[in-house]
Amino acid sequence: MAADTQLSHNVTTGVAWSVAEKIGSALLQAVVSIVVANSIMPMDMGIMAVLTVFTTLAQVVVDSGFSQTLIRKAQPTDEEYRAVFRFNILSSLILYALLSILSPLVSRYYGWPMLATVAPVLFLLLPLNALCVIQNTIMVREFRFAQLSTITFTASLISGLIAIVMALTGFGIWSLVGQRVSMMAIRALMLWWKSSWRPRPTTKASSLSEMAPYSLRLMTTDIINALYNNIAQLFIGDIYSGSVLGYFNQAQKLKDMPVNSTMQSVQSVTFPALSKIGDNETKFSEGYRRVVMLTAFMIFPIMAGLIATAEDIYTLLLRPRWHPAIPYFRILCVVGFFYPIAVVAYNILKVKSNGGIILRLEIIKKLIMTVILIVTIPRSVTAIAWGLVVAAAIEMVLNFSSTLKYTTLSVAQFIRTILPIAVITAVMYVVIMVEATYITSWHVALRLAVKILTGVITYVSLSFISRSEAFAEALSIVKGFFIKRGK
Repeated sequence: MAADTQLSHNVTTGVAWSVAEKIGSALLQAVVSIVVANSIMPMDMGIMAVLTVFTTLAQVVVDSGFSQTLIRKAQPTDEEYRAVFRFNILSSLILYALLSILSPLVSRYYGWPMLATVAPVLFLLLPLNALCVIQNTIMVREFRFAQLSTITFTASLISGLIAIVMALTGFGIWSLVGQRVSMMAIRALMLWWKSSWRPRPTTKASSLSEMAPYSLRLMTTDIINALYNNIAQLFIGDIYSGSVLGYFNQAQKLKDMPVNSTMQSVQSVTFPALSKIGDNETKFSEGYRRVVMLTAFMIFPIMAGLIATAEDIYTLLLRPRWHPAIPYFRILCVVGFFYPIAVVAYNILKVKSNGGIILRLEIIKKLIMTVILIVTIPRSVTAIAWGLVVAAAIEMVLNFSSTLKYTTLSVAQFIRTILPIAVITAVMYVVIMVEATYITSWHVALRLAVKILTGVITYVSLSFISRSEAFAEALSIVKGFFIKRGK
């Protein structure tokens, strides 16, 4: 079976379902975020940004890399599932108690009394997530992405409606808390409903120790990664102000919606798929190249389009109090060109290596990031944003370079895969910006609509005219999805 056929067999339906769900969820989250943002103050967003740092780090510890290890294993046993489930629950309860106890100290440090009130409720995310990690892992292994997509979208829809109602009725920051906690609770309930797996008592204790070396290396890497991805926000809130942190965080959230949607859909499907063909070097390398190609084809035009239309988006959708975030938003969108490719390469390392190189690589990257933060944090928030761009570019280069020893994909092949997409994206951006000079007097809604339409037509037309391989592959996936749906 050809490499592209193998990849299609494993990935096509999963990517199609996952992308459809992620697009739907992203659009829903965008609506919810806009309604909620217009009902709260930047300071509220700053408080949530600080608390999110702690929940993100804690969730990494709760998982400890075991779910990725289970996905990677050829045939995990039920005992291994049960051992990981027990660990997830116990660690989540311990961390929930610890973080709740420490939250008043964090509140006093920042001088934000509301933080201590909100924290114990928001930290319920930890045990709620721990309840359904195994069910989610099993569904991923079984490529049940249609079901997972339905569950995620349903949870997003219900929690989004809850947040909108709370925001419009004056609950302020609690609307953000309500959205996140209710979404996790609904998702956990639905995963238990749709999954037949249930934990049973056991006396064995060896399963975790067998998985621990690889899992703990992943956990250490993910903790370092999560810390450095969020540490700038802790400093912004401390050195500058909660409102400035709110602007920065809002810009980052809007940028992350398309980036995370694309990456989660591609990553959740391709990691288990590539794990299954990891022993065939030719198929694996071709699969890697195609994932990079599709990721770039989806994310490059979105990021360029957001940069070109940033001011129109904020003017049309958000109240003037959020407009100081526009410069941060434009800069952070540049991160979106590099980060997705870096994540794909990181997945390759997770599949092919024993985890040691991942840890060493992360230490190198974080040492570089430390220097960047030391230089940029005292200067300005704008400098911090540009520092994140530089860090993302370095991460992409280092991650890709490290995969060269594990695959036959060369630097030249990588460039030939990415360059045509980058050129088409650049032309699209220039066309939009030139057009913008002629329609400045138009109503902002019409101006934005015309820019989006022009960007889509330009990108698709150039992809078709140039006979882009990525365009043909994307069309094949879409056709395959609808053919399967029609059967």
